[in-house]
Amino acid sequence: MIQDELNDQQELYEHHRIKVDKGQSPVRIDKYLYHHLGNISRNRIQSAAKAGNILIGGDPVKSSYKVKPGDIISIVLPHPPREFELIPQDIPIIIIYEDDDIIVVNKDPDMVVHPGHGNYTGTLVNALAYHLKDLPLYQKGEIRPGLVHRIDKGTSGILVIAKTDHSLNRLAKQFYDRKTQRTYVALVWGSFGPDAGTIAGNIGRCLKNRLKMQVFEDGDHGKSAITHYKVLENLGYVSLVECRLETGRTHQIRVHMEYAGHPVFNDDRYGGDRILKGTTFSKYKQFVQNCFKLMPRPALHAKSLGFTHPVTGKPMFFDSELAPDMRSVVDKWRNYISNRESEV
Repeated sequence: MIQDELNDQQELYEHHRIKVDKGQSPVRIDKYLYHHLGNISRNRIQSAAKAGNILIGGDPVKSSYKVKPGDIISIVLPHPPREFELIPQDIPIIIIYEDDDIIVVNKDPDMVVHPGHGNYTGTLVNALAYHLKDLPLYQKGEIRPGLVHRIDKGTSGILVIAKTDHSLNRLAKQFYDRKTQRTYVALVWGSFGPDAGTIAGNIGRCLKNRLKMQVFEDGDHGKSAITHYKVLENLGYVSLVECRLETGRTHQIRVHMEYAGHPVFNDDRYGGDRILKGTTFSKYKQFVQNCFKLMPRPALHAKSLGFTHPVTGKPMFFDSELAPDMRSVVDKWRNYISNRESEV
């Protein structure tokens, strides 16, 4: 695996790569790494190994593995290695579940998940840092809110965050192994032929616009991406669809829906922020513009998430209602279609 800040949310990022010296005598890998890496406890190393995040030649090894001369050791984690000062901020967040190991939140669509270029404060991670500030381990600087997966700023819905390294490693492995269940609800342009189906196509960084992703049909670029969809409601010129992710590529639903000819409603990056279906009447145009103003973001919601608890092994499942702005827009379309049909 190579380090790449553009990798999708299921990718594991390489944080360390070490080549064992030719004269190295056999020694347990957890002991070897403890002496070769600064500021990392042996427990954290063992936790990473237990989750399959310490690799020799690309294959995971146990903490008892004895290193040999010439071994290539990689330590991979579910977040980019680039770090910056994290400022705890008292920002309201909706926590729907919490225990000693994980936090499950229902993210507001306006909130950025992780600090980054242009958004170093005011993010979900800043809010979680404040929420965790009284934990002894946090006060010692030994833990940080652990993002296992992400959703875009304009997307609302459910996220799980790890509170310990052990939980972070275990959950990251579940996402990487595609053992989680994730469903989204999207309002998209147009009516589908079959009411259910699968959209498949490699997704990678757009060759002409680095801010976008695109589908590569040749299979030589991008990474495999699979989205299963089911129409929940046909609203005439738009459709409410449920999307179940088999993979978790960056912007996957937004890209796949554009590729299928059904851009997400008001998605300015993928062409959904203009009228793509409907009439030429000024009354209709005004109706759509009013919907855009009511929900100035892509109509996408992370509705449910299922996974295995990283400590207890218990199946966990969380579901959420649509964010108020998206619910209002869907209701407006229902009323519009109902009134139009009553006039016929």
